[in-house]
Amino acid sequence: MRTYEILRAWHYILRGKRPALSLEITRECPLRCPGCYAYEPFHLGGEVKLRDLADYQGDELITRVLELTGRLRPLHVSIVGGDPLVRYRELAVLVPKLTASGIHVQVVTSAFRPLPAGWADLRSLTTVVSVDGLPAEHDERRKPATYERILRNIAGGRVTVHCTITALMTGRRNYLRQFLNFWTARPEVERVWFSLFSPQRGQCPPEALSSAERQTVVAEIKSLSREFPKLEMPGRLVREFERPPQSPEKCLFAQTTSTLSADLVTPVTPCQLGGDPDCSQCGCYASMGLAAIGRYRIGGLIPVQAIFNLSAKIGARFAAAQTAPADPNPLRVLNAQTALSSARTTAPPTASRR
Repeated sequence: MRTYEILRAWHYILRGKRPALSLEITRECPLRCPGCYAYEPFHLGGEVKLRDLADYQGDELITRVLELTGRLRPLHVSIVGGDPLVRYRELAVLVPKLTASGIHVQVVTSAFRPLPAGWADLRSLTTVVSVDGLPAEHDERRKPATYERILRNIAGGRVTVHCTITALMTGRRNYLRQFLNFWTARPEVERVWFSLFSPQRGQCPPEALSSAERQTVVAEIKSLSREFPKLEMPGRLVREFERPPQSPEKCLFAQTTSTLSADLVTPVTPCQLGGDPDCSQCGCYASMGLAAIGRYRIGGLIPVQAIFNLSAKIGARFAAAQTAPADPNPLRVLNAQTALSSARTTAPPTASRR
């Protein structure tokens, strides 16, 4: 993040607002990826599931999202799903309107269909394409969004490739190197991000990394980041995988991002993953990136996290004051003040304390 972006976000926090908004813009997805957090039974708390919610399309979706962002005025909007490209016609209209209003937009997709024309020219848009490993593993997990289809659909575009590393990838020597050799050579790819699979508490899915696998992967990413310039994983970010925030309350990403599900009303808590995430095994790229910023010491002395904590408290009080109901009868306030003044003048000069 640039300095001016941090200052703008700080201004929001001081006013009790969250600078980032994440929208599960549709409940629909043509993929059935193993381990997808959005379709887990407890993603929305257990009483309702993503596919049970109403969602919108056409002009109604465009209007509702613009009304929502106009009211909340976020600095950054992530559009996720389902898969957002299910609503590609709406996004072709919506995304340019959002970027024109000064919002940085991030669209996370499997690229199962072509990216809308003109997206490559929008400098305030980041299109993130999810790729789960090399072709043999990816095509099995994410069909119909196969390698062949992704390459065809991003041609001439400008994308970020995001790979969530799972335990299934750790048994093959130089797996991540082969992945980077392929994707960093593509002219459409501006950068590559890695996350580590983040399980829910009490679960042990086959995608989850063991402690030893996690340590090995982190060490490998540190080495590869020095070799592949397009791998946007600076050392201070990678180190956070070794000490992830231990709760949503201590996670800057969770505390600065509001997430709404497909009806644009239902909140996703305690963070974008929903459910009951095991923070001790968190591997979210965004969480680690903001944790690295939080650990940075201004002037070598004060951690950004400490400034955020104080600012959040100030913001909470400011927001509470803004929303406190005003007394509809101003005479009641005046009478109360008069009565208090009279009581003070008639009270005895001394009073016993018990």
